[in-house]
Amino acid sequence: MEAGVRAALETLLPGPIRNLDALGGGSIGESWCADLASGERFFVKHYRDGPEGLVGAESRGLSWLSEADALPAAQVVTASDDNALLVLEWIESAPRGAEFADNLGRGLALLHRFGAPGFGFSEQGFVGSLPQTNEPCERWADFYAYRRIEPLVRRAMDERSLPADLAREASQLLARFDSLCGPAEEPSRLHGDLWGGNVMVGPGGEAVLIDPAVYGGHREIDLAMMRLFGGFPERTFDAYANEQPLAEEAGDRVLFYQLYPLLVHVVLFGGGYVDQFAEALRAYR
Repeated sequence: MEAGVRAALETLLPGPIRNLDALGGGSIGESWCADLASGERFFVKHYRDGPEGLVGAESRGLSWLSEADALPAAQVVTASDDNALLVLEWIESAPRGAEFADNLGRGLALLHRFGAPGFGFSEQGFVGSLPQTNEPCERWADFYAYRRIEPLVRRAMDERSLPADLAREASQLLARFDSLCGPAEEPSRLHGDLWGGNVMVGPGGEAVLIDPAVYGGHREIDLAMMRLFGGFPERTFDAYANEQPLAEEAGDRVLFYQLYPLLVHVVLFGGGYVDQFAEALRAYR
């Protein structure tokens, strides 16, 4: 850790640092285990190359999920946008408990049921390192079309990561979102980026949510994201449905609600995600 970043971190923590162990990181940041002289331990993120505002958005997103008291979310100790530092509680990970899958499904249903004030969020956010527009819409179909799909189609086309014919198909599909989005529901409180890597296992074998991209939206989009890369047993989805039944035809919309996370991956990584996006898109011709 650079001397200036460490000095900033020292001012955020409740005591002097005894030891810092690097834990690795991604393309925009690094993380550490910080042991204090007091014996306390914290998880530290430094978004070295992250966009401005990312730390605050993640911090507020975790707090917003915790309000529901449905599933544990990593607890924020302190955050500094000025220094791109986020300090979280240390989570001592353990193997999944026997009830992990069932409790995750039930807990997610309760999180969704807790609800949100509307379709969107009170501030702009991020999914990964990409800006995520959260300006509210009265109708979910409009939000999904014009706050999620359309901005990323435009960006992917501008950056030449999405072929023009696929961009055209996606843009044409927007006119059918009223019929494709499913039955009207009240806005759910969404994690927003719910793949396997964003669900830790806590010390008691329980699920703990991390790295959210929160907003109020249709609950099926969280569930579709969970199925995109795998990692969640079918028992999780069964437990969810037992607690909060889905519409009979929800299975027909899984690919539809995977369009957004696939577009995110097209913009960030390109490659094979373009073919996956095309396959999902053409299921709704």
